[in-house]
Amino acid sequence: MTTPPSISIVELDLDAIASATGRVALFINAEGKMDPAARRVNKLSKGGVQRALGSKAFEKLKSGGVISLTFPPQMEAKAIDIVKLERRPSVSEARKAGAALAQLRGEDDVLLLAGSAPKAAEIGLGFALRAYDFTDHKTADAPVTGTVTLAVTKPDDIADDAAVGAAIAEGVFFTRDLVNEPANVLTTQNFADRLVAMKDIGLKVEVLEEAELEKLGMGALLGVGQGSESPSKVVVMQWNGGGDEAPFALVGKGVVFDTGGISLKPAGGMEDMTMDMGGAGTVAGVMRAIALRKAKANVVGLVGLVENMPDALAQRPGDVVTSMKGDTIEVINTDAEGRLVLADVLWYTQERFKPSGIIDLATLTGAIIIGLGHENAGVFSNDDDLSKAFLKAAETEEEGAWRMPMGQAYDDKLKSRIADMMNVGGRDAGSITAAQFLKRFVKDETPWIHLDIAGVASVKTPTTFAPKGATGWGVRALDRLIRDKFEV
Repeated sequence: MTTPPSISIVELDLDAIASATGRVALFINAEGKMDPAARRVNKLSKGGVQRALGSKAFEKLKSGGVISLTFPPQMEAKAIDIVKLERRPSVSEARKAGAALAQLRGEDDVLLLAGSAPKAAEIGLGFALRAYDFTDHKTADAPVTGTVTLAVTKPDDIADDAAVGAAIAEGVFFTRDLVNEPANVLTTQNFADRLVAMKDIGLKVEVLEEAELEKLGMGALLGVGQGSESPSKVVVMQWNGGGDEAPFALVGKGVVFDTGGISLKPAGGMEDMTMDMGGAGTVAGVMRAIALRKAKANVVGLVGLVENMPDALAQRPGDVVTSMKGDTIEVINTDAEGRLVLADVLWYTQERFKPSGIIDLATLTGAIIIGLGHENAGVFSNDDDLSKAFLKAAETEEEGAWRMPMGQAYDDKLKSRIADMMNVGGRDAGSITAAQFLKRFVKDETPWIHLDIAGVASVKTPTTFAPKGATGWGVRALDRLIRDKFEV
């Protein structure tokens, strides 16, 4: 597993600055007011910091932007990184400042002179999130990175926040690793094994194999994977950190590779379908984060793990399958497989755990990318209160999310001539009809959100907090929702 950088939190020692190696970072507001650490660095650099603060380059910086002075005199450091940041920045500004510094890190030691900055822990979290690099399949030796030290005036004041940030970063990294892994490595068995290993951090984990899934009547899920050599599975993760209340449930689509099945996808871009387990990856990352920070809530995470392959035994267009709920589904398109997986796992979750609410996540439709691009996940819900709480959490964590409409007219598009429903409703409003399909497997009394993360789970260009590839979208927002709404 790729691990976030270990950030040591120490008490600020002005006398140690001169001997610090690598890169030394300062945080200075737009007016150029220097704290004691900045004044010490300015003295050691023979006024270099002061001259930089008076430059046009510093004036033009946005909040969180950086200018660097290289090889300062009277210092062992190879560079001073000057970050424009207000003395009382927002969480967003503090994290972006940390992320900007992480991009400059290279293999050097880094000393972050945060002093009395009230958002020092957020600076550290931003640094950790952007320091991710997936190198598991590169044959060159991985670079040996230096230490990262966060120097503050009162380390005890930020210790708790920093520990929470470290847990969240590890959850995000876990999700990114899963989404980035190629399908010949991340088989359904390998995925399940990685989740079972989280017993070591306190999660209760069990794996439901195909024989048990057949007994449960999960015909929709099993139909998707019947053309693959990789056995279909459902993995159940439980964290019991609350009282006697019903758990909140997270459900993830875990299609480890999606060829489209008999409704075969075009060859161009099919290699990206290694990320079609992104929903399950996010659920796994959230469960890891809440276990590491010992969340005071009851949460269950369930993921359906399948592979959608064309084969002599593969599901065909026109087949009719029976879900665990008992509803029959006419499979019009075998590439609309994720909703079949989720249908059975959603029903099983409600039957077994009777949760206080459910959020499912899936890289479900290309249509959501057409509608929202790569900036926002689609949010579909039957409950205004839960939806508002999630959207607030997503906004707080700056993970884009936008609520989409639902309604009977969209549901009517799923009518089948020979079964209870079809698995697709035509090209128009494709992401909405997919959500309407899932809603049929959610009980009326269960607050529910469906998150279509097809556009945000993995991206082609770097983002503020991640290099290109897997983003770990949703781990921060869902952890925030659990903290704000469900912790006792």
